[in-house]
Amino acid sequence: MCGAAALCAGCGARQKAGGTVRVSGAWALYPMMVSWAEEYQKLHPEVRIDVSAGGAGKGAADALGGLVDIGMVSRDIHPDETAKGGFWVSVVKDAVIPTANAANPVAQELAQNGVKRETFAALWVEGKALTWGDVAGRPDIADKVQVYTRSDACGAADTWAKYLGKSQEDLEGVAVYGDPGLADAVKKDPLGVGYNNLNYAYDAATGKPVAGLIPVPIDINGNGTLDADESFYSAKSDVIRAIKDGVYPSPPARDLNLLTKGKPTGLTREFILWILGDGQQFVDEAGYIQLPQEKLTASFDKLR
Repeated sequence: MCGAAALCAGCGARQKAGGTVRVSGAWALYPMMVSWAEEYQKLHPEVRIDVSAGGAGKGAADALGGLVDIGMVSRDIHPDETAKGGFWVSVVKDAVIPTANAANPVAQELAQNGVKRETFAALWVEGKALTWGDVAGRPDIADKVQVYTRSDACGAADTWAKYLGKSQEDLEGVAVYGDPGLADAVKKDPLGVGYNNLNYAYDAATGKPVAGLIPVPIDINGNGTLDADESFYSAKSDVIRAIKDGVYPSPPARDLNLLTKGKPTGLTREFILWILGDGQQFVDEAGYIQLPQEKLTASFDKLR
């Protein structure tokens, strides 16, 4: 049991029978929330947790509009959302990973050298018509890069844009709905490049990149080669370790948040307290990264 769970001992005792908690929002948090909902309902079979995905923007709008009890938001909470009464706590961490088609013509060069931040910015922000030869330093490759982005207001796009110094609305590319949709678009296009949340870039069962996709390593220090301490993309567990160690840049690593309309009460509060406590034991097996103890404690204290 983690420290937050010990701190939270007894707070998960339900004070009323039954009820429903409605949750919507970020694809990034969806698999984790489904796991939490299933485990919580095993403890409280009289409780129903309804979970749906649709992007961080939808989660925030649904929560603030009273359509759901909890919005899943995989980005920073915007000032206007706080002004509308938004109350939020951070619950877990993951990252956005750039992805390309597994049949990419310069896949080997990408794995060896990575891609510099300024090259990502040229593609997504400046809208430059680069070839994969331009990206990989292979003048003989004339295939044009096909850039994909998200059509829905979402934390993944917001976080990727923040890494590039911009906002989601500044991103260029063919717009596709949802994290699974973006992954499918790149899988179908040998010249495509996109970005996905960690759990849509890597297979949950094998821990390897999703079939049809390859991660595009970030050349963090921009020296034109992927140094040993930058090479951690072959397995999800290695990427998670890099995020935990702060090696993977933040952004595109980021905290994931739960948003409510005002400070939650009743069953909604009990469920969130359980997430911050006993629910943290399911974070690793779901493929996410537990927040540092001080952040979990800060979230717990906000709910007191």
